[in-house]
Amino acid sequence: MSVLKSFVESVRSGAIEVIDLTAPLSSDTPILQLPEPFGNTIPFRLEEISRYDDRGPGWYWNDIHTGEHAGTHFDAPVHWITGRDGEDVSQVPARSLIAPAVVLDFSAESAKDPDFLLQIDHVKEWERANGPLPEGGWLLYRTGWDTRAGDQAAFLNADESGPHTPGVSVECAEWLASSTSILGFGVETVGTDAGAAHSFDPAFPCHSYLLGAGKYGLTQLRNLDRLPVTGAVVVAPPLPILGGSGSPVRVLALVER
Repeated sequence: MSVLKSFVESVRSGAIEVIDLTAPLSSDTPILQLPEPFGNTIPFRLEEISRYDDRGPGWYWNDIHTGEHAGTHFDAPVHWITGRDGEDVSQVPARSLIAPAVVLDFSAESAKDPDFLLQIDHVKEWERANGPLPEGGWLLYRTGWDTRAGDQAAFLNADESGPHTPGVSVECAEWLASSTSILGFGVETVGTDAGAAHSFDPAFPCHSYLLGAGKYGLTQLRNLDRLPVTGAVVVAPPLPILGGSGSPVRVLALVER
């Protein structure tokens, strides 16, 4: 039996489970809110063209209005100034859109401290227990934050000092970018950086270091609790927007059962 035929039969039989890691995209989807004077993306919106009526009696369709970084989305290197000479989202090689993934679960720590930061020692301890991070694969960072995704205020968790969401320390972000061979970094929060990362040095270190190193980001994932610690394969094809800095994406995980 050919490899592809075996794969298709395994999906159909349930020997390979397909798990959707994507948040539904609607006008209620939480989006990043930057303070003035910075610009902000627009909420997702459908604009009806016709729906089985005099504008089009036999069909239903819409225009969509959205930002590149709305909902579950893919960050390309060119999204950040440190990656300004890197790939735009249309230039990401197709072979990079299917890759192995591991899950680092710090949901208990994040439940106790919404400003929890992943440190180098956390990752190294995980590697001692589970083996090395996957070469050319995704590091998926589980914090349990997807449980808040139905409420923008709870999801952004902001007060007078700014947002409070878990993320990665400056030192860990630099280390992941320079000392590991991961393809990219995926999170359940609104962006790959901690809510307080605007105050770090450098600000937004995941964006700065990882995108600057030519790696990718995935945000607003869900269902990471359904994945094994190792062994999953992630399929994450963004729209090939010419010159685009990112794109909404439907992220699927393939898991052997």
